[in-house]
Amino acid sequence: MNSKEFQIQEANSDPNPSSTDVYHLALDIGGSLCKVVYFTKDDDHFVDGEAEISSRNTSEKSKGNRNHPVLKGRLNFKKFETSKINDCIDFIKTMKLHLGGFQQQENLGHQPISIKATGGGPYKYADLFKERLGITLDKEDEMDCLVAGANFLLKVVDREAFTYMGDQRQFMQIDQNDLYPYLLVNIGSGVGMIKVEGDGKFERVSGTSIGGGTFWGLGKLLTNCKSFDELLELSYQGNNRAVDMLVGDIYGGMDYSKIGLSSTAIASSFGKAMSDNKDREDYKPEDIARSLLRMISNNIGQISYLNALRFGLKRIFFGGFFIRRHPFTMDTLSVAVNFWSKGEAKAMFLRHEGFLGAVGAFMSSDKHGLKELLVKQDTQQSPTKLSFAVNKLQGPLDGELNGDESIECSVYAA
Repeated sequence: MNSKEFQIQEANSDPNPSSTDVYHLALDIGGSLCKVVYFTKDDDHFVDGEAEISSRNTSEKSKGNRNHPVLKGRLNFKKFETSKINDCIDFIKTMKLHLGGFQQQENLGHQPISIKATGGGPYKYADLFKERLGITLDKEDEMDCLVAGANFLLKVVDREAFTYMGDQRQFMQIDQNDLYPYLLVNIGSGVGMIKVEGDGKFERVSGTSIGGGTFWGLGKLLTNCKSFDELLELSYQGNNRAVDMLVGDIYGGMDYSKIGLSSTAIASSFGKAMSDNKDREDYKPEDIARSLLRMISNNIGQISYLNALRFGLKRIFFGGFFIRRHPFTMDTLSVAVNFWSKGEAKAMFLRHEGFLGAVGAFMSSDKHGLKELLVKQDTQQSPTKLSFAVNKLQGPLDGELNGDESIECSVYAA
């Protein structure tokens, strides 16, 4: 596959596709969020080279030839809070996503429909999906899916990886011949750190329980926020210096230059709360949210670098929905890696950071007839009722990926 051959196309998807418009569905159900990836056809035509062929003729042709013509469409992304798993099920049911796909269509009424799923949720919610949708969840290993999803996106999607520091975003060209090894840091409810050496070659080398679930859990206890996104938005408005004890607070406003610490460096997260004669109500919730976000991001950044140093890895990719393309989060992670490595290691982020596991689960369907997914070199917000309408000049490249995005793509079906 050569991503340079692909061209950007305008979205033209049906906001209410029928089951025959949906080719495939996969889920990643984590402790905090449920991620959905599904493929929808653009129309009822297949494309073989430059000629369009009707679906009927194509189906007849495919019976004697496994090299099925290309099906053009979109790979769609959607997220839900796991605590509201029934919202996800309602979405799947309303969109008839679980009834899509040629294999499923042929098997309806003969055997149960099986959907690829990863994460811990497929074990916890198997009975609920069976009861409400009549489907079984075909469980795929979580680490296998994370690595497969990351490898696929880094190899195929142009400008998938980027760096971010000091409000500057720089997209990275990834040489497929020089991709490995790298450290994949997946920040979900907790944090997993995986050394990746190739397709199917990886090892979980470390992790920490202080992750996105910590941010949301403590944030919920310390503020009045009702959702993760609300807490993240609140942190934008805060000033952590009102809560954190800085080096300058200890050294009378001076740097501790002998060991390279500036006066604005954090000496103790939430440290001012122990010395100020104030109650919790005296601190602004936005300042608490900002301090909390910085504390967790700094901790993850430092542990990530120490593991990269341990294995001699210069490249660190951060994924998981904790990041949300939040500028302050990315900047804090980058500064932490840059500081502890003295500029030798680089923190990189992924445009589809929260969907690695779901994409990996989707791609695992190759084992059951899905031949290959060819992704276009750019993404854009889908102009349907299910996605956010944004100015094209302010698309997801410059802002947070809200989870309702799609990629123009082609798929080969067996």
